[in-house]
Amino acid sequence: MNEFPSARLPRSRLIVVALVAAVSGTLAPAATARAELAVLTNGSVVKIDGYRLDGDRMRLDLAAGGSLTLAIGRIERIVDDEVARPELPPAIADQPASEETVLLPRFLMTWDGAESVPATPYGELIFAAAERHQLNPRLLAAMARAESAYDAWAVSPKGARGLLQLMPATAQRFGVRPRELFDPARNLEAASRYLRYLIAEFDGDLERVLAAYNAGEGVVARYGGVPPYRETR
Repeated sequence: MNEFPSARLPRSRLIVVALVAAVSGTLAPAATARAELAVLTNGSVVKIDGYRLDGDRMRLDLAAGGSLTLAIGRIERIVDDEVARPELPPAIADQPASEETVLLPRFLMTWDGAESVPATPYGELIFAAAERHQLNPRLLAAMARAESAYDAWAVSPKGARGLLQLMPATAQRFGVRPRELFDPARNLEAASRYLRYLIAEFDGDLERVLAAYNAGEGVVARYGGVPPYRETR
């Protein structure tokens, strides 16, 4: 079974991990005040100071000067080029130390046959895609909430589209054409195929799977875990 393993943590350091938090942030306004990386489909990585989406093309402002305009289908994703210093929420950090430990619950990413249709927008479609690709429908539902707030027409400043905020290049890798990304069923199809790939690629490690969905599997592999990008963390 692929599942999030149990872990024992001191109660004073217990962080409640929200499933949706690891994949959120794709709908935030484009930030141009810090350096970022444009990861291209040919494997190249370009340092940029900013970007602007214009239909099916994106202008990249190069950190070294000048700009480059590319078809959105040539851009795998855009990620932060900064190191985020892990910080505990004040309410947790200020608690007195304790030796008592608690057992974190397991979260099964794969289908177990006991799940019901999520009580969310597109719940039937989410359930059908989850069953077809043997995923936990709660995983898909939580990601749809975090990525787009269930908006099938959402477009992020970085070019991600639809319910599960997929980049056109990623969708094409999994058999869905860019123009189909605003169709909730097709968007879920591409996202489900991508998640199955990531679950296999990262041995069912929930943290790395969600980080890879946000920042790309190449970045997670390079860092050996969750990359030190503020958005991803």
